[in-house]
Amino acid sequence: MSNIRKGTLGEILSDSQIITADDVNSALEEQKRSGCRFGEALLNLGIVTQEDIDWALSNQLDIPYIRLKQDMIDPLAVALIPAAMARTYNCIPLIRAGGELNIALADPLNRPAVEAIERESGCSVNVSVALLREIREMIDAFYGSVQHDSMGFESTEFSEDSLEAVNADLSGGILLDYLLIYILQHRLTSLSLQPFGDVVLIRGRQGTTVATIGTLAPNHFPEFSLRLRKAAHVPQSGSGLLSFSYRSRETVFQIAMMPGEGGDFITIRLHVSARVPDRLVELHLPPAQESAFALLARAGRGITFFASRNARERDRFMDLMLEEMDTTGRNVIILGGGPGRMQKHFPRIALPESGAERARLIMDSLDHDPDILVIADVTEGSTFSAACRAAVHGKQVLAGLEMPNNRTALRQLLLYQQKNYFLPVFVNGLISFTGIQHLCPSCRVEYLPSREELAAMRLEQPPAAFYRSTGCDVCGQRGFSERCFLLDVILFDEPFLRVFEQADTVAALEDCLKLAGHQSIEQAGLRLLMDGEVSPEEYIASVIM
Repeated sequence: MSNIRKGTLGEILSDSQIITADDVNSALEEQKRSGCRFGEALLNLGIVTQEDIDWALSNQLDIPYIRLKQDMIDPLAVALIPAAMARTYNCIPLIRAGGELNIALADPLNRPAVEAIERESGCSVNVSVALLREIREMIDAFYGSVQHDSMGFESTEFSEDSLEAVNADLSGGILLDYLLIYILQHRLTSLSLQPFGDVVLIRGRQGTTVATIGTLAPNHFPEFSLRLRKAAHVPQSGSGLLSFSYRSRETVFQIAMMPGEGGDFITIRLHVSARVPDRLVELHLPPAQESAFALLARAGRGITFFASRNARERDRFMDLMLEEMDTTGRNVIILGGGPGRMQKHFPRIALPESGAERARLIMDSLDHDPDILVIADVTEGSTFSAACRAAVHGKQVLAGLEMPNNRTALRQLLLYQQKNYFLPVFVNGLISFTGIQHLCPSCRVEYLPSREELAAMRLEQPPAAFYRSTGCDVCGQRGFSERCFLLDVILFDEPFLRVFEQADTVAALEDCLKLAGHQSIEQAGLRLLMDGEVSPEEYIASVIM
Protein backbone atom coordinates (compact mmCIF):
# COMPACT_ATOMS: atom_id res chain seq x y z
CA MET A 1 0.00 0.00 0.00
CA SER A 2 2.93 2.34 -0.72
CA ASN A 3 0.68 4.43 -2.97
CA ILE A 4 -1.47 5.49 0.00
CA ARG A 5 -0.57 8.47 2.16
CA LYS A 6 -1.10 8.24 5.90
CA GLY A 7 -4.45 9.51 7.12
CA THR A 8 -6.08 9.53 3.70
CA LEU A 9 -9.39 8.01 2.64
CA GLY A 10 -7.47 5.21 0.94
CA GLU A 11 -5.55 4.29 4.10
CA ILE A 12 -8.74 4.17 6.18
CA LEU A 13 -10.50 1.91 3.66
CA SER A 14 -7.38 -0.24 3.30
CA ASP A 15 -6.80 -0.66 7.05
CA SER A 16 -10.45 -1.71 7.36
CA GLN A 17 -9.85 -4.29 4.58
CA ILE A 18 -12.60 -2.71 2.45
CA ILE A 19 -10.18 -2.22 -0.48
CA THR A 20 -7.06 -4.05 -1.64
CA ALA A 21 -3.78 -2.90 -3.16
CA ASP A 22 -5.13 -3.74 -6.65
CA ASP A 23 -8.23 -1.63 -5.91
CA VAL A 24 -5.99 1.32 -4.96
CA ASN A 25 -3.99 1.05 -8.20
CA SER A 26 -7.19 0.83 -10.26
CA ALA A 27 -8.63 3.90 -8.51
CA LEU A 28 -5.42 5.89 -9.01
CA GLU A 29 -5.52 5.12 -12.74
CA GLU A 30 -9.17 6.23 -12.86
CA GLN A 31 -8.16 9.44 -11.05
CA LYS A 32 -5.49 10.19 -13.66
CA ARG A 33 -7.93 9.50 -16.49
CA SER A 34 -10.92 11.48 -15.22
CA GLY A 35 -9.49 13.98 -12.70
CA CYS A 36 -12.06 12.93 -10.07
CA ARG A 37 -11.47 12.46 -6.33
CA PHE A 38 -10.06 9.16 -5.06
CA GLY A 39 -13.38 8.26 -3.41
CA GLU A 40 -15.30 9.08 -6.60
CA ALA A 41 -12.91 6.84 -8.56
CA LEU A 42 -13.63 3.93 -6.21
CA LEU A 43 -17.38 4.53 -6.63
CA ASN A 44 -17.14 4.82 -10.42
CA LEU A 45 -15.35 1.47 -10.58
CA GLY A 46 -17.93 -0.18 -8.29
CA ILE A 47 -15.26 -1.12 -5.74
CA VAL A 48 -17.05 0.47 -2.77
CA THR A 49 -20.53 1.73 -1.90
CA GLN A 50 -21.46 5.28 -1.00
CA GLU A 51 -21.95 4.07 2.58
CA ASP A 52 -18.30 2.89 2.65
CA ILE A 53 -17.14 6.32 1.46
CA ASP A 54 -19.33 8.19 3.95
CA TRP A 55 -18.05 6.08 6.83
CA ALA A 56 -14.38 6.48 5.80
CA LEU A 57 -14.80 10.20 5.18
CA SER A 58 -16.25 10.72 8.65
CA ASN A 59 -13.21 8.91 10.09
CA GLN A 60 -10.76 10.91 8.00
CA LEU A 61 -12.28 14.24 8.97
CA ASP A 62 -13.05 13.13 12.54
CA ILE A 63 -16.75 13.84 11.96
CA PRO A 64 -19.44 11.63 13.55
CA TYR A 65 -21.11 9.13 11.21
CA ILE A 66 -24.72 8.38 12.09
CA ARG A 67 -27.59 6.20 10.88
CA LEU A 68 -30.69 8.37 10.93
CA LYS A 69 -33.94 7.60 12.76
CA GLN A 70 -36.93 9.88 13.28
CA ASP A 71 -36.61 9.93 17.07
CA MET A 72 -33.12 11.48 16.72
CA ILE A 73 -34.57 14.62 15.12
CA ASP A 74 -36.08 17.58 17.00
CA PRO A 75 -38.92 19.27 15.02
CA LEU A 76 -37.91 22.62 16.57
CA ALA A 77 -34.48 22.25 14.97
CA VAL A 78 -36.05 21.28 11.64
CA ALA A 79 -38.12 24.50 11.74
CA LEU A 80 -34.91 26.57 11.58
CA ILE A 81 -34.18 25.45 8.01
CA PRO A 82 -36.61 25.79 5.06
CA ALA A 83 -37.50 22.64 3.13
CA ALA A 84 -36.00 24.03 -0.10
CA MET A 85 -32.64 24.57 1.62
CA ALA A 86 -32.68 21.09 3.16
CA ARG A 87 -33.36 19.54 -0.24
CA THR A 88 -30.80 21.74 -2.02
CA TYR A 89 -27.97 20.85 0.37
CA ASN A 90 -29.15 17.30 1.23
CA CYS A 91 -29.14 17.97 4.96
CA ILE A 92 -31.49 17.52 7.93
CA PRO A 93 -31.29 19.43 11.26
CA LEU A 94 -30.96 17.13 14.27
CA ILE A 95 -31.06 19.22 17.45
CA ARG A 96 -30.41 22.75 18.61
CA ALA A 97 -28.47 23.39 21.83
CA GLY A 98 -28.17 27.06 22.67
CA GLY A 99 -26.45 28.79 19.77
CA GLU A 100 -25.34 25.52 18.14
CA LEU A 101 -27.24 23.53 15.53
CA ASN A 102 -26.35 19.90 14.86
CA ILE A 103 -27.11 18.71 11.34
CA ALA A 104 -26.68 15.56 9.25
CA LEU A 105 -25.10 16.32 5.86
CA ALA A 106 -24.47 14.02 2.91
CA ASP A 107 -21.32 15.89 1.82
CA PRO A 108 -19.31 17.11 4.85
CA LEU A 109 -16.89 18.96 2.52
CA ASN A 110 -19.67 21.23 1.25
CA ARG A 111 -18.53 24.37 3.06
CA PRO A 112 -20.93 26.70 1.15
CA ALA A 113 -23.83 24.58 2.48
CA VAL A 114 -22.65 24.91 6.09
CA GLU A 115 -22.21 28.68 5.70
CA ALA A 116 -25.69 29.09 4.16
CA ILE A 117 -27.28 27.07 6.99
CA GLU A 118 -25.45 29.15 9.60
CA ARG A 119 -26.76 32.36 8.02
CA GLU A 120 -30.31 31.04 7.80
CA SER A 121 -30.46 29.58 11.31
CA GLY A 122 -28.33 32.16 13.13
CA CYS A 123 -26.48 29.26 14.80
CA SER A 124 -23.02 27.81 14.50
CA VAL A 125 -23.28 24.42 12.80
CA ASN A 126 -21.87 21.04 13.89
CA VAL A 127 -21.83 18.42 11.12
CA SER A 128 -22.44 14.69 11.17
CA VAL A 129 -22.23 12.47 8.09
CA ALA A 130 -25.27 10.43 7.04
CA LEU A 131 -26.42 8.46 4.02
CA LEU A 132 -28.04 10.53 1.27
CA ARG A 133 -30.91 8.02 1.09
CA GLU A 134 -31.65 8.34 4.81
CA ILE A 135 -31.41 12.14 4.74
CA ARG A 136 -33.93 12.23 1.89
CA GLU A 137 -36.27 9.95 3.88
CA MET A 138 -36.05 12.26 6.92
CA ILE A 139 -36.65 15.35 4.77
CA ASP A 140 -39.85 13.78 3.39
CA ALA A 141 -40.90 12.68 6.88
CA PHE A 142 -40.49 16.13 8.51
CA TYR A 143 -41.15 18.54 5.65
CA GLY A 144 -43.58 16.39 3.68
CA SER A 145 -42.86 14.58 0.43
CA VAL A 146 -42.76 16.57 -2.79
CA GLN A 147 -45.93 15.93 -4.73
CA HIS A 148 -45.56 15.28 -8.46
CA ASP A 149 -41.79 15.41 -8.16
CA SER A 150 -40.15 17.01 -11.20
CA MET A 151 -36.99 18.75 -12.34
CA GLY A 152 -38.80 22.05 -11.84
CA PHE A 153 -37.66 23.44 -15.21
CA GLU A 154 -39.51 26.55 -16.38
CA SER A 155 -38.87 28.43 -19.63
CA THR A 156 -40.71 30.36 -22.34
CA GLU A 157 -38.12 29.15 -24.88
CA PHE A 158 -39.54 25.61 -25.02
CA SER A 159 -42.96 24.16 -25.82
CA GLU A 160 -45.28 22.74 -23.15
CA ASP A 161 -44.61 19.21 -24.44
CA SER A 162 -40.85 19.78 -24.15
CA LEU A 163 -41.17 21.11 -20.60
CA GLU A 164 -43.29 18.11 -19.62
CA ALA A 165 -40.70 15.69 -21.03
CA VAL A 166 -37.82 17.48 -19.29
CA ASN A 167 -39.56 17.66 -15.91
CA ALA A 168 -40.64 14.01 -15.98
CA ASP A 169 -37.02 12.86 -16.27
CA LEU A 170 -35.53 13.28 -12.79
CA SER A 171 -32.10 12.13 -14.00
CA GLY A 172 -31.72 15.43 -15.90
CA GLY A 173 -30.65 13.61 -19.07
CA ILE A 174 -33.43 15.08 -21.21
CA LEU A 175 -32.79 18.55 -19.76
CA LEU A 176 -29.12 18.33 -20.75
CA ASP A 177 -30.01 17.19 -24.28
CA TYR A 178 -32.41 20.12 -24.72
CA LEU A 179 -29.86 22.63 -23.42
CA LEU A 180 -27.10 21.34 -25.73
CA ILE A 181 -29.43 21.47 -28.74
CA TYR A 182 -30.49 24.99 -27.73
CA ILE A 183 -26.82 26.08 -27.74
CA LEU A 184 -26.40 24.72 -31.27
CA GLN A 185 -29.68 26.03 -32.69
CA HIS A 186 -29.28 29.54 -31.24
CA ARG A 187 -25.48 29.64 -31.79
CA LEU A 188 -24.78 30.60 -28.19
CA THR A 189 -21.27 31.52 -27.12
CA SER A 190 -21.96 29.77 -23.80
CA LEU A 191 -24.75 28.66 -21.47
CA SER A 192 -24.51 28.78 -17.67
CA LEU A 193 -26.44 27.17 -14.82
CA GLN A 194 -26.12 29.52 -11.85
CA PRO A 195 -27.48 28.39 -8.45
CA PHE A 196 -29.04 31.09 -6.26
CA GLY A 197 -30.18 29.03 -3.23
CA ASP A 198 -33.89 28.60 -3.96
CA VAL A 199 -33.55 28.60 -7.77
CA VAL A 200 -31.01 27.81 -10.51
CA LEU A 201 -30.87 30.41 -13.27
CA ILE A 202 -30.12 29.16 -16.79
CA ARG A 203 -28.51 31.96 -18.77
CA GLY A 204 -27.23 32.10 -22.34
CA ARG A 205 -24.54 34.34 -23.80
CA GLN A 206 -24.55 35.37 -27.44
CA GLY A 207 -21.56 37.59 -28.12
CA THR A 208 -21.65 40.29 -25.44
CA THR A 209 -25.36 39.82 -24.63
CA VAL A 210 -26.52 37.61 -21.74
CA ALA A 211 -30.18 36.60 -21.31
CA THR A 212 -32.06 34.29 -18.92
CA ILE A 213 -33.39 31.25 -20.77
CA GLY A 214 -35.18 29.60 -17.86
CA THR A 215 -35.02 28.48 -14.26
CA LEU A 216 -34.56 25.14 -12.52
CA ALA A 217 -35.72 24.03 -9.07
CA PRO A 218 -32.78 23.21 -6.79
CA ASN A 219 -34.01 19.89 -5.39
CA HIS A 220 -32.55 17.66 -8.15
CA PHE A 221 -29.75 19.99 -9.25
CA PRO A 222 -27.03 18.27 -7.12
CA GLU A 223 -27.69 14.91 -8.84
CA PHE A 224 -27.80 16.59 -12.27
CA SER A 225 -24.51 18.31 -11.51
CA LEU A 226 -22.88 15.09 -10.28
CA ARG A 227 -23.96 13.13 -13.37
CA LEU A 228 -22.66 15.88 -15.66
CA ARG A 229 -19.38 16.03 -13.73
CA LYS A 230 -18.87 12.28 -14.16
CA ALA A 231 -19.93 12.25 -17.82
CA ALA A 232 -17.48 15.04 -18.72
CA HIS A 233 -14.76 13.85 -16.27
CA VAL A 234 -14.61 17.25 -14.56
CA PRO A 235 -12.41 17.57 -11.42
CA GLN A 236 -13.65 19.37 -8.30
CA SER A 237 -13.05 22.78 -9.91
CA GLY A 238 -12.07 22.73 -13.57
CA SER A 239 -13.34 21.61 -16.94
CA GLY A 240 -13.84 18.52 -19.06
CA LEU A 241 -15.24 17.49 -22.43
CA LEU A 242 -18.60 15.95 -23.31
CA SER A 243 -19.44 14.38 -26.69
CA PHE A 244 -22.96 14.85 -28.06
CA SER A 245 -24.51 13.49 -31.24
CA TYR A 246 -26.77 15.94 -33.09
CA ARG A 247 -28.16 15.41 -36.59
CA SER A 248 -25.83 12.43 -37.08
CA ARG A 249 -22.80 14.57 -36.30
CA GLU A 250 -20.58 14.30 -33.24
CA THR A 251 -20.21 17.61 -31.38
CA VAL A 252 -17.92 18.20 -28.40
CA PHE A 253 -18.77 20.60 -25.57
CA GLN A 254 -16.52 21.98 -22.86
CA ILE A 255 -18.07 21.67 -19.39
CA ALA A 256 -16.59 24.02 -16.78
CA MET A 257 -17.65 23.61 -13.14
CA MET A 258 -16.76 25.19 -9.80
CA PRO A 259 -18.37 24.74 -6.36
CA GLY A 260 -20.59 27.63 -5.33
CA GLU A 261 -23.18 28.53 -2.75
CA GLY A 262 -26.22 26.42 -3.56
CA GLY A 263 -24.39 23.98 -5.82
CA ASP A 264 -22.02 23.85 -8.77
CA PHE A 265 -21.73 26.85 -11.09
CA ILE A 266 -21.74 25.25 -14.56
CA THR A 267 -20.80 26.78 -17.93
CA ILE A 268 -21.21 24.90 -21.20
CA ARG A 269 -19.69 25.99 -24.52
CA LEU A 270 -18.76 24.43 -27.83
CA HIS A 271 -15.25 23.00 -27.88
CA VAL A 272 -12.99 23.25 -30.89
CA SER A 273 -10.00 21.05 -30.16
CA ALA A 274 -6.40 21.81 -30.93
CA ARG A 275 -4.05 18.91 -30.32
CA VAL A 276 -0.45 19.70 -29.48
CA PRO A 277 1.40 17.57 -32.08
CA ASP A 278 4.09 15.02 -31.30
CA ARG A 279 6.73 16.85 -33.34
CA LEU A 280 7.76 20.50 -33.51
CA VAL A 281 7.55 20.69 -37.32
CA GLU A 282 3.83 19.83 -37.16
CA LEU A 283 3.11 23.15 -35.39
CA HIS A 284 4.06 24.99 -38.62
CA LEU A 285 5.70 27.85 -36.72
CA PRO A 286 7.45 30.82 -38.33
CA PRO A 287 11.10 29.80 -38.98
CA ALA A 288 12.51 32.11 -36.27
CA GLN A 289 10.22 30.62 -33.58
CA GLU A 290 10.88 27.03 -34.65
CA SER A 291 14.63 27.68 -34.55
CA ALA A 292 14.42 29.28 -31.09
CA PHE A 293 12.31 26.38 -29.71
CA ALA A 294 14.80 23.83 -31.08
CA LEU A 295 17.72 25.81 -29.64
CA LEU A 296 16.15 25.70 -26.16
CA ALA A 297 15.70 21.91 -26.51
CA ARG A 298 19.46 21.58 -27.12
CA ALA A 299 20.45 23.79 -24.17
CA GLY A 300 21.80 20.95 -22.03
CA ARG A 301 21.48 22.90 -18.76
CA GLY A 302 19.64 25.92 -17.37
CA ILE A 303 15.90 26.54 -17.00
CA THR A 304 13.19 27.11 -19.62
CA PHE A 305 9.80 28.42 -18.50
CA PHE A 306 6.43 27.55 -20.10
CA ALA A 307 3.70 30.11 -19.37
CA SER A 308 -0.01 29.41 -19.89
CA ARG A 309 -3.23 29.40 -17.86
CA ASN A 310 -4.21 26.10 -19.50
CA ALA A 311 -2.39 23.41 -17.47
CA ARG A 312 -3.04 20.60 -19.96
CA GLU A 313 -1.68 22.57 -22.92
CA ARG A 314 1.27 23.76 -20.78
CA ASP A 315 2.09 20.14 -19.96
CA ARG A 316 1.87 19.14 -23.63
CA PHE A 317 4.28 21.88 -24.72
CA MET A 318 6.78 20.70 -22.11
CA ASP A 319 6.28 17.21 -23.54
CA LEU A 320 6.89 18.58 -27.04
CA MET A 321 10.25 19.94 -25.92
CA LEU A 322 11.05 16.61 -24.27
CA GLU A 323 10.36 14.95 -27.64
CA GLU A 324 12.80 17.38 -29.30
CA MET A 325 15.52 16.80 -26.70
CA ASP A 326 18.11 14.05 -26.95
CA THR A 327 17.37 12.10 -23.77
CA THR A 328 19.49 9.08 -24.66
CA GLY A 329 21.66 8.11 -21.71
CA ARG A 330 20.24 10.97 -19.60
CA ASN A 331 18.39 10.64 -16.32
CA VAL A 332 14.95 12.33 -16.55
CA ILE A 333 12.59 12.89 -13.60
CA ILE A 334 9.10 14.40 -13.91
CA LEU A 335 7.54 16.19 -10.93
CA GLY A 336 3.76 16.44 -11.39
CA GLY A 337 0.97 14.40 -12.91
CA GLY A 338 0.59 16.21 -16.24
CA PRO A 339 3.86 16.21 -18.23
CA GLY A 340 5.42 13.13 -19.82
CA ARG A 341 2.39 11.84 -21.73
CA MET A 342 3.67 11.67 -25.33
CA GLN A 343 6.02 9.08 -26.86
CA LYS A 344 8.73 9.18 -24.21
CA HIS A 345 8.02 7.95 -20.68
CA PHE A 346 10.01 8.71 -17.54
CA PRO A 347 9.75 8.25 -13.75
CA ARG A 348 7.07 10.51 -12.24
CA ILE A 349 6.72 11.94 -8.72
CA ALA A 350 3.53 13.63 -7.49
CA LEU A 351 3.79 17.32 -6.57
CA PRO A 352 2.58 18.19 -3.03
CA GLU A 353 -0.02 20.91 -2.54
CA SER A 354 1.99 23.46 -0.54
CA GLY A 355 4.78 25.57 -2.00
CA ALA A 356 7.19 24.72 0.81
CA GLU A 357 6.70 20.96 0.31
CA ARG A 358 7.11 21.36 -3.47
CA ALA A 359 10.35 23.28 -2.97
CA ARG A 360 11.63 20.57 -0.62
CA LEU A 361 10.72 17.85 -3.15
CA ILE A 362 12.61 19.66 -5.93
CA MET A 363 15.74 19.87 -3.81
CA ASP A 364 15.35 16.25 -2.65
CA SER A 365 15.12 15.14 -6.29
CA LEU A 366 18.66 16.44 -6.86
CA ASP A 367 19.93 13.61 -4.63
CA HIS A 368 18.82 11.24 -7.42
CA ASP A 369 21.16 12.94 -9.92
CA PRO A 370 18.74 13.88 -12.72
CA ASP A 371 20.12 15.39 -15.92
CA ILE A 372 16.67 16.72 -16.87
CA LEU A 373 14.02 17.83 -14.38
CA VAL A 374 10.47 18.57 -15.58
CA ILE A 375 8.31 20.44 -13.04
CA ALA A 376 4.62 20.91 -13.85
CA ASP A 377 4.11 24.16 -11.90
CA VAL A 378 6.66 26.49 -10.26
CA THR A 379 4.50 29.64 -10.08
CA GLU A 380 4.68 29.98 -6.28
CA GLY A 381 7.79 31.82 -5.02
CA SER A 382 9.58 29.12 -3.00
CA THR A 383 8.90 26.50 -5.69
CA PHE A 384 10.20 28.89 -8.36
CA SER A 385 13.36 29.55 -6.38
CA ALA A 386 13.98 25.82 -5.85
CA ALA A 387 13.57 25.12 -9.58
CA CYS A 388 16.10 27.85 -10.38
CA ARG A 389 18.55 26.41 -7.81
CA ALA A 390 18.26 23.07 -9.61
CA ALA A 391 19.35 24.86 -12.81
CA VAL A 392 22.30 26.41 -10.92
CA HIS A 393 23.33 22.83 -10.04
CA GLY A 394 23.79 22.14 -13.75
CA LYS A 395 20.43 20.48 -14.43
CA GLN A 396 18.28 21.15 -17.49
CA VAL A 397 14.91 22.23 -16.07
CA LEU A 398 11.57 22.59 -17.86
CA ALA A 399 9.18 24.49 -15.58
CA GLY A 400 5.50 25.49 -15.89
CA LEU A 401 4.16 28.92 -14.92
CA GLU A 402 0.42 29.46 -14.44
CA MET A 403 0.41 32.82 -16.23
CA PRO A 404 -1.52 33.95 -19.32
CA ASN A 405 1.34 35.29 -21.47
CA ASN A 406 4.99 36.29 -21.66
CA ARG A 407 4.23 39.86 -20.61
CA THR A 408 2.83 38.66 -17.27
CA ALA A 409 5.64 36.12 -16.91
CA LEU A 410 8.33 38.75 -17.59
CA ARG A 411 6.75 41.02 -14.99
CA GLN A 412 6.91 38.17 -12.46
CA LEU A 413 10.51 37.35 -13.39
CA LEU A 414 11.51 40.98 -12.84
CA LEU A 415 9.84 40.86 -9.41
CA TYR A 416 11.56 37.58 -8.51
CA GLN A 417 14.90 39.03 -9.65
CA GLN A 418 14.40 41.94 -7.24
CA LYS A 419 13.75 39.40 -4.45
CA ASN A 420 16.94 37.50 -5.40
CA TYR A 421 14.92 34.34 -6.13
CA PHE A 422 17.08 33.47 -9.15
CA LEU A 423 20.03 34.47 -11.34
CA PRO A 424 18.88 35.42 -14.88
CA VAL A 425 22.10 34.04 -16.40
CA PHE A 426 20.81 30.49 -15.75
CA VAL A 427 17.54 31.11 -17.66
CA ASN A 428 17.52 29.71 -21.20
CA GLY A 429 14.20 31.09 -22.35
CA LEU A 430 10.51 31.75 -21.85
CA ILE A 431 7.75 30.21 -23.96
CA SER A 432 4.09 31.18 -23.86
CA PHE A 433 1.22 30.13 -26.10
CA THR A 434 -2.49 30.54 -26.51
CA GLY A 435 -5.12 28.64 -28.46
CA ILE A 436 -7.19 30.73 -30.88
CA GLN A 437 -10.23 29.70 -32.92
CA HIS A 438 -10.39 30.55 -36.61
CA LEU A 439 -13.74 31.54 -38.08
CA CYS A 440 -15.46 29.17 -40.46
CA PRO A 441 -15.05 30.77 -43.93
CA SER A 442 -18.39 29.31 -45.08
CA CYS A 443 -20.51 31.21 -42.53
CA ARG A 444 -18.30 34.21 -41.78
CA VAL A 445 -20.24 37.51 -41.99
CA GLU A 446 -19.36 41.16 -41.48
CA TYR A 447 -20.60 42.93 -38.37
CA LEU A 448 -19.99 46.08 -36.34
CA PRO A 449 -18.54 45.40 -32.86
CA SER A 450 -20.04 47.13 -29.84
CA ARG A 451 -18.37 50.18 -28.33
CA GLU A 452 -17.15 48.00 -25.43
CA GLU A 453 -15.51 45.51 -27.79
CA LEU A 454 -13.81 48.29 -29.77
CA ALA A 455 -12.44 49.77 -26.55
CA ALA A 456 -11.20 46.36 -25.33
CA MET A 457 -9.27 45.71 -28.57
CA ARG A 458 -7.26 48.94 -28.19
CA LEU A 459 -6.59 49.15 -31.94
CA GLU A 460 -4.47 51.95 -33.37
CA GLN A 461 -5.92 51.31 -36.82
CA PRO A 462 -9.04 49.11 -37.22
CA PRO A 463 -9.31 46.66 -40.14
CA ALA A 464 -11.50 47.35 -43.15
CA ALA A 465 -14.13 44.98 -41.71
CA PHE A 466 -14.79 42.85 -38.62
CA TYR A 467 -16.22 39.33 -38.88
CA ARG A 468 -18.06 36.80 -36.79
CA SER A 469 -19.65 33.46 -37.71
CA THR A 470 -23.28 32.35 -37.73
CA GLY A 471 -22.76 28.56 -37.74
CA CYS A 472 -23.47 26.26 -40.67
CA ASP A 473 -23.50 22.59 -41.69
CA VAL A 474 -19.88 22.83 -42.89
CA CYS A 475 -18.61 23.63 -39.37
CA GLY A 476 -21.31 21.63 -37.55
CA GLN A 477 -22.93 24.84 -36.26
CA ARG A 478 -19.73 25.64 -34.33
CA GLY A 479 -18.83 28.73 -36.33
CA PHE A 480 -15.14 27.80 -36.28
CA SER A 481 -12.95 25.92 -38.75
CA GLU A 482 -10.03 25.06 -36.46
CA ARG A 483 -8.22 25.96 -33.27
CA CYS A 484 -4.49 26.55 -33.55
CA PHE A 485 -1.71 27.84 -31.31
CA LEU A 486 0.06 31.18 -31.28
CA LEU A 487 3.56 30.92 -29.78
CA ASP A 488 5.88 33.47 -28.21
CA VAL A 489 9.47 32.26 -27.69
CA ILE A 490 11.93 34.57 -25.90
CA LEU A 491 15.59 33.54 -25.82
CA PHE A 492 17.60 34.82 -22.86
CA ASP A 493 20.66 35.42 -25.05
CA GLU A 494 23.43 37.86 -24.13
CA PRO A 495 21.81 41.03 -25.56
CA PHE A 496 18.48 40.30 -23.86
CA LEU A 497 20.15 39.32 -20.57
CA ARG A 498 22.03 42.64 -20.42
CA VAL A 499 18.74 44.52 -20.76
CA PHE A 500 16.89 42.21 -18.35
CA GLU A 501 19.43 42.66 -15.55
CA GLN A 502 19.06 46.47 -15.77
CA ALA A 503 15.33 46.73 -16.57
CA ASP A 504 12.72 47.98 -14.11
CA THR A 505 9.67 47.53 -16.35
CA VAL A 506 8.33 45.08 -18.90
CA ALA A 507 8.09 47.96 -21.41
CA ALA A 508 11.90 48.19 -21.51
CA LEU A 509 12.14 44.48 -22.25
CA GLU A 510 9.45 44.69 -24.95
CA ASP A 511 11.30 47.59 -26.61
CA CYS A 512 14.44 45.45 -26.70
CA LEU A 513 12.56 42.53 -28.24
CA LYS A 514 10.88 44.80 -30.81
CA LEU A 515 14.26 46.16 -31.94
CA ALA A 516 15.45 42.57 -32.39
CA GLY A 517 12.47 41.82 -34.68
CA HIS A 518 10.76 39.55 -32.14
CA GLN A 519 7.33 38.15 -33.15
CA SER A 520 4.92 38.23 -30.19
CA ILE A 521 1.55 36.55 -29.69
CA GLU A 522 -0.09 39.98 -29.70
CA GLN A 523 1.33 40.76 -33.15
CA ALA A 524 0.33 37.36 -34.55
CA GLY A 525 -3.19 37.65 -33.11
CA LEU A 526 -3.59 41.19 -34.46
CA ARG A 527 -2.65 40.00 -37.93
CA LEU A 528 -5.35 37.32 -37.78
CA LEU A 529 -7.90 39.93 -36.68
CA MET A 530 -6.89 42.33 -39.45
CA ASP A 531 -7.18 39.51 -42.01
CA GLY A 532 -10.67 38.62 -40.76
CA GLU A 533 -9.66 35.12 -39.67
CA VAL A 534 -10.76 35.57 -36.05
CA SER A 535 -13.63 37.44 -34.43
CA PRO A 536 -13.13 40.45 -32.13
CA GLU A 537 -14.51 38.39 -29.24
CA GLU A 538 -11.97 35.60 -29.85
CA TYR A 539 -9.14 38.14 -30.22
CA ILE A 540 -10.06 39.78 -26.91
CA ALA A 541 -10.44 36.46 -25.03
CA SER A 542 -7.32 34.74 -26.43
CA VAL A 543 -4.87 37.60 -26.99
CA ILE A 544 -5.84 40.68 -24.98
CA MET A 545 -7.08 39.13 -21.71
